[in-house]
Amino acid sequence: MLFILAWRNIWRNKKRSLIIIAAITAGLSCGLFASAVMYGMYESMINSTIDRELGHIQIHSLKFEDEKILTDTIPDFRNVVFQVRKQTEVKGVSSRILIEGMCSSPTSSRGIIIKGIIPDDEKNVTTIQDQIIKGSYFDSGLSAEVIIGKKLADNLDVKLKSKIVLSFQDFDGNIVYAAFRVGGIFRTESSLYDQSVVFVKQSDLTSLLGNKELSHEIAIRLNSFKQVDSVYSKLSKAFPTLSVKDWKLLAPELKVYYEILDIQLYFFMGIILFALLFGITNTMLMSVIERIREIGILIALGMKRSKIFSMIILETIALSLVGGFAGLIIGVIIVQMVNTTGINLSLFAEGLSQFGISTILYPVLPLSFYPIITLMIIVSAVIAAIYPAMKAIKLKPATAIRTY
Repeated sequence: MLFILAWRNIWRNKKRSLIIIAAITAGLSCGLFASAVMYGMYESMINSTIDRELGHIQIHSLKFEDEKILTDTIPDFRNVVFQVRKQTEVKGVSSRILIEGMCSSPTSSRGIIIKGIIPDDEKNVTTIQDQIIKGSYFDSGLSAEVIIGKKLADNLDVKLKSKIVLSFQDFDGNIVYAAFRVGGIFRTESSLYDQSVVFVKQSDLTSLLGNKELSHEIAIRLNSFKQVDSVYSKLSKAFPTLSVKDWKLLAPELKVYYEILDIQLYFFMGIILFALLFGITNTMLMSVIERIREIGILIALGMKRSKIFSMIILETIALSLVGGFAGLIIGVIIVQMVNTTGINLSLFAEGLSQFGISTILYPVLPLSFYPIITLMIIVSAVIAAIYPAMKAIKLKPATAIRTY
């Protein structure tokens, strides 16, 4: 009965109620869309990093991650690769040789990481082959072929079929110099990656190292993102003498960013609701002032002040929930529509590449976000109603009844 009375009171002044509902709806829908854009950027960073280099899980020797020395290889790596391939959740496995060295052209030189890969295996783990913008992915027919990033090509002032020299230390500490021809140029979402990593065939690299078969890193791609935790647990137990890490451990900054992002977005939505709170309070206060005589009569007839207080609270919650749910629905519709088409941010490609974010952004919001926002709306409504409700229950019936 009290709720029905509160609901009818809301619509006694339809224009005022609709204005505050529209304000809540607009504020929430815009806030949800902005939050979805931020989440979309985060997912873009994760997916780009996994697709570009990490895979879902990586295996190294225990010492390699500390200093990345050439001799810190994975013992019996072929057996490790074989055991990993047997896992039904695994989509692809790539064994890599990683060497820190220099890349030189006639005009310049740069410090780089040389990745010795088996091209067909790497295709199943990363998407570098899809990001070739010039040339081909180890299909040019050149005898000693290297794939480099667009940023590095610009820094070295080289183009397709240009000769570059890779230099690095061998097992004995001697400097090895080797000439390669640029067979392909790739461009990823990360300019830093594009200027610091080159790819060569593993066979070309091992021939320079005395034909010794070795592996510093085994990258693993799974069929589903959801399988990461279970497969990581199994591989950690299967290879206790090796360093097994999932993408969250390999890129801890992304995990930290996610935790900070959650706090930021809830704080951001809290600011929006805090701003709306003043509008709701003002609306309910005007409603109470207009009904002073009516409230005085209710108190005089014996209605408990606690019920008057509850009625004002219910009016405010109902008003806020109507606007809140409308805002949530409109926000979800906008996010879903834009998620289908994506947002083209190619005008900001240079800036986004510094953070490894794709130029096509797909806004998204996790389902866990909505219940918390709904709770925040209710809490904001209760806070907004306290002052008008206190104003109502402090009225003196004799004075209030004489008010026109």
